[in-house]
Amino acid sequence: MKKITLLVFLFSLNFFGQEENYSVKNLDVNTEYSDFGTTYMGDSTVIYASTKKISRTIRKRVWRQNMQPYLELYSGKVSSDGGINDSENFSDKINTRYHESNLAFTKDLKTVYFSANNYNQEKKLKRAEEGKDKGWALIQLYKGTVEDNGEWSNITPMPFNNDNYQTGHPSLNDAENKLYFTSDMIGGYGMTDIYVVNINEDGTYEEPENLGPKINTENREMFPFISKDNVLYFSSDGQENTLGELDIYRAKIGKDNKYLEPENLGTPLNSAKDDFGITYRSGKKIGYFSSNRDGGKGDDDIYYFEELLCSQIFQGTVRDKKNNALLPQSYVFLYKDGEKVESLVLGNDASFKFVVDCDSAYKVIVEKKYFAQEVKEFETSDQRGLQVDLNFHLKIKEEFVEVGEKTVININPIYFDLNKSNIRPDALLELIKVINIMKKYPKLIIEGGSHTDSRASHSYNEALSLRRANSTIDYIIRNGIDSNRIFAKGYGELQLVNGCDKGVKCTEEEHQLNRRTEFVIKNPEIIKK
Repeated sequence: MKKITLLVFLFSLNFFGQEENYSVKNLDVNTEYSDFGTTYMGDSTVIYASTKKISRTIRKRVWRQNMQPYLELYSGKVSSDGGINDSENFSDKINTRYHESNLAFTKDLKTVYFSANNYNQEKKLKRAEEGKDKGWALIQLYKGTVEDNGEWSNITPMPFNNDNYQTGHPSLNDAENKLYFTSDMIGGYGMTDIYVVNINEDGTYEEPENLGPKINTENREMFPFISKDNVLYFSSDGQENTLGELDIYRAKIGKDNKYLEPENLGTPLNSAKDDFGITYRSGKKIGYFSSNRDGGKGDDDIYYFEELLCSQIFQGTVRDKKNNALLPQSYVFLYKDGEKVESLVLGNDASFKFVVDCDSAYKVIVEKKYFAQEVKEFETSDQRGLQVDLNFHLKIKEEFVEVGEKTVININPIYFDLNKSNIRPDALLELIKVINIMKKYPKLIIEGGSHTDSRASHSYNEALSLRRANSTIDYIIRNGIDSNRIFAKGYGELQLVNGCDKGVKCTEEEHQLNRRTEFVIKNPEIIKK
């Protein structure tokens, strides 16, 4: 890319010893001239800018800065291997005597933003008469409507354009309520900065906002692209860890809705020369970028890229927290985005290994009989081939806990639905734990005490709670426990665990906490022995 003011605006890993995450290839569409600035128009068409000459009605002049014709827009069909075929002039109405480049479409392809010279012959003559900038012409942003026949209409300059600075490189977020662009307007941090402007529901625009010093530097930040998941891609020659001139970076949104530190995407996307203008096909790990790196066909060339399958290994062991002993026969469950994707029963070495995707959210749950469950949540990075140790140390689960003056079996609460006494599926696992405890301690005497919430009358609640107690006790007796060792008692609403008494407004979740069964040890001295 030529480093001169106007053309500048037309606007894994072998990196530091890491493995490459991308494959790239130069395209046949490239010429000896400057070809760059790709934009998907749907999934099958790509629009790009070029200084190449194709016979047309409007004759392009030569730009004296590089002695190439002025940029104009071309369209091509995307092939299965990423090539751009059947290239032709995009629109004689849009392509003028001067520069046009870099577009952004709404998803319905009815609205377009693009960069072009603000050349206007009458305005130019007026400024010349006033003694202002006789050669005046800037790159600025425009908006247009795409008609059903493909023609563009209602082309208007953006309201934040100004004759004293340039704007360009538009990119729309997925919600289409934010427009990112490049500008050298007064008040920025460097030569060119990246800005964002909010688009209101009525189609008006708020004041542009500079993305701040974490993104912008005293040098050049250009060619923003905002992905479907709100990751910002851009090019810079002022960020740290550059490989050469302009490099491609990405910055993710943090929990505070601010951008995190930009990451250099490394080779092969970046080189010792200018690398810029990355764009992804929506929802895919493929796309295009531009570069004037060595080995190309001309000035700037368009490159197709694919993200290689990125995976990592999470491995570890499960041990006893008290004595560090291995815990074979532990159960390990892997969840991704809330869905269980893999489960293991560990062998004698109590070890596990999972292959996980990069840049994803996971949860690992480890369980073993007589031990408390342990849960770890984590997000994988984008570093391909990373191996991470994820060790678990389980604590022996206390079989009994003190609740006030009572000793109860330590299980997850057994809850009931409103006005129901049947055992829910989530309660069966807890009842099995009670059965195992009673088999382990054959002299225990247990009361199965059930409760209701405060709604309905006392007599109704007392009867309902007794039915709930009987349903749990009957299940335990049917599974091998002597009926002389366990008995039912209904307390109605007399032992609420919160303040949800009669007349108190509570949520359904708060009432649920009171609809429960507890297993109280009636002879706790047996435990001590």
